[in-house]
Amino acid sequence: MRQAQLGRSTATVTRLSFGAAGIGNLFAPVTDESAARTVQAAWAAGIRSFDTAPHYGLGLSERRLGAALRDRPRAEYTVATKVGRLLEPVPHPAGDDLAHGFAVSATHRRVWDFSADGVRRSLEASLQRLGLDRVDIVHLHDPDDHFAEAIGQAYPALEQLRAEGVVRAIGVGMNRSEILARFVRDTDIDAVLLAGRYTLLDQGATAELLPEAARRAVSVVVGGVFNSGVLANPRPGATFDYAAAPPELVERALRMQTICERHGVPLRAAAVRFALAPQAVAGVLIGARSAEEVADAVRLLNLDIPDALWQELRTAGLLPDHLPLPQRDQPPCA
Repeated sequence: MRQAQLGRSTATVTRLSFGAAGIGNLFAPVTDESAARTVQAAWAAGIRSFDTAPHYGLGLSERRLGAALRDRPRAEYTVATKVGRLLEPVPHPAGDDLAHGFAVSATHRRVWDFSADGVRRSLEASLQRLGLDRVDIVHLHDPDDHFAEAIGQAYPALEQLRAEGVVRAIGVGMNRSEILARFVRDTDIDAVLLAGRYTLLDQGATAELLPEAARRAVSVVVGGVFNSGVLANPRPGATFDYAAAPPELVERALRMQTICERHGVPLRAAAVRFALAPQAVAGVLIGARSAEEVADAVRLLNLDIPDALWQELRTAGLLPDHLPLPQRDQPPCA
């Protein structure tokens, strides 16, 4: 699978990155054995970049990912994790963590912390859970309501860790493209992880983030390409950004699906390939909770999509004329 350099750093990502929230029991339990098979399937498919976070399953995602990668040559893959939420043990745990989206016991509570000390403590705890002596990429995770502390304290701490050689690349991960654009303009980050804001239905990142990232040689990894469901299975009751999709968005996605079917292409495949087209985009990140889901994601990535499909979406008024379109002669896989 093709790889891309992250900004001016030495870290790289494959055009498809493995999102490990699913193996942290996102929404429903996954067994240890299934989680291991899922990571194995990603490796066999050529995926060499893996994204996790303490938030995912209260550390379960990190533990499972580290265990699955433990016998792999360390120089052959990159791991990204995140800082901003510390996990503190709960003295008398009771109940589950489904209020935060994860089917795990509520053994810890999340504490927002974008201080310099919090960054180092979070990274140290992540390394212990992963069982690794280093990670390659560290993102500030969802600093939506903590911008001042994140840019004033957490970012300088990450910059110092990069200067010390502790990490190879630093970035920010969230779904608010306007805040990511501020980080791109005002800091020296290498990459951003953008969730749900450059999709077939939402191109909010084109206003500032993507042009600014291209100008400053900051790489963008796009997640949430299905907008949490409506672009995977458009129907009444589908979700958009984890809430009920407005009827007009469902109708728009259904029109796209009809055009895709006319060209023999699943809408999901178009959603994945569309996100790869901008100059600043280094790759897409897709979460998987089973080996079958990994195989499906790789199949979507490799499908031959005719140029006529994109042109018909434009003609139908479903894609703005100014957006870059995927090039048929530039497949994501070698």
